[in-house]
Amino acid sequence: MNRRTLVGTVAAIAATTVLDRVATAQTSLKTKNVVFVHGLFADGSCWSKVIDRLQQKGVNCTSVQNPLTSLGEASDAVRRAIAAQPGPTVLVGHSFSGMIVSDVGVDAKITALVYVAARAPDAGEDYTALAKNYPTPPATAGIVFEDDWGQLSEEAFLHDFAGDLPPREARILYAVQQPFKKSLTT
Repeated sequence: MNRRTLVGTVAAIAATTVLDRVATAQTSLKTKNVVFVHGLFADGSCWSKVIDRLQQKGVNCTSVQNPLTSLGEASDAVRRAIAAQPGPTVLVGHSFSGMIVSDVGVDAKITALVYVAARAPDAGEDYTALAKNYPTPPATAGIVFEDDWGQLSEEAFLHDFAGDLPPREARILYAVQQPFKKSLTT
């Protein structure tokens, strides 16, 4: 097993464990709602396997279609999804959406925040400035822009972003990848 496969497997196990704990906590706290938010290079369907598992446990799940235009518009989309929930809600975010979770997580309906490999800057901290202190992720080199909109090239998506998934599944996720506004990453 190569390092990439090992890291991917550990991350998948960790995410599943965290979400199983969320499902258990929801039962004991009477929180029966989860709102999921995707990051860059994805869409709301990326949560489908987790949603299936939680729905089997009686949890109401909503996956927000993050507009990927600005932090403010993305946060507004999540606020609308939270407002539509019939009670206490767990808010889950991946990657870029960690900033959204931090922004919106103060809502009175939110009982827990879950960050899955997500950006989580301190309050008021500029993530873009912070990220410059760390190595650039490999997938970033594969971003292709057309005018003000970017997305990963197929090669970068399949190799660097979804490289630990079965090729067939990775290609499906590539097909539903949503472009993001350039201003989100600058």
